[in-house]
Amino acid sequence: MKKMTKALIVAAPVALAFGLVAVPAAQASTDGTYNVPLLGLSGQHAHGTATITLKGLNATVVEDVSGLPSKFGKMAYPHVQHIHINGKGMCPTLKLDKNHDGVISTVEGTPAYGPIGASLTTKGDTSPAAGLTLATAPTGGHFHYKRTFKVDKATAKAISHGKATIVVHGLDPAKVSKKASKEKSEIVPSLPLAATSPATCGRATM
Repeated sequence: MKKMTKALIVAAPVALAFGLVAVPAAQASTDGTYNVPLLGLSGQHAHGTATITLKGLNATVVEDVSGLPSKFGKMAYPHVQHIHINGKGMCPTLKLDKNHDGVISTVEGTPAYGPIGASLTTKGDTSPAAGLTLATAPTGGHFHYKRTFKVDKATAKAISHGKATIVVHGLDPAKVSKKASKEKSEIVPSLPLAATSPATCGRATM
């Protein structure tokens, strides 16, 4: 855990460079509940359901996810997750797999789902700055998540305009291609590609 945590702390500036942190914009939110069906990416069997309920800038996220890898080495697998905003408002397909290794990496997927608007952490910071914080990420092969927190105006606007997705990261290294299994993460080179690649994704719609 210490090795993986240290690697992600070092990677934060790289995440900024790849546009994984959202730029705020001023716009009022639209109240309502948005449904997010979560489907597996890169041939993974992760799936689930989520809702985002907006009331002003207060967002309540309720989520149930299963089919994720449960272990990373000997520890419970930490699955960082986020509300991504202002890309194309969609989940990536294998058309974005530029190196044809069978895995859509975080960077390859960014044009589809955009930068981080909010981090779905279990406690503490929910800003994009917490996007790689393992200590507050849900862990294990399945989890139930519920949290109410404030989002910025750009994130609220993206949710209400169909330009937001929930992405849960962390693939099963045993279920990727031989080529992908030898690759390193672009955002955390000390970790395997699977550790930071998106495992499941869903677009928020009313």
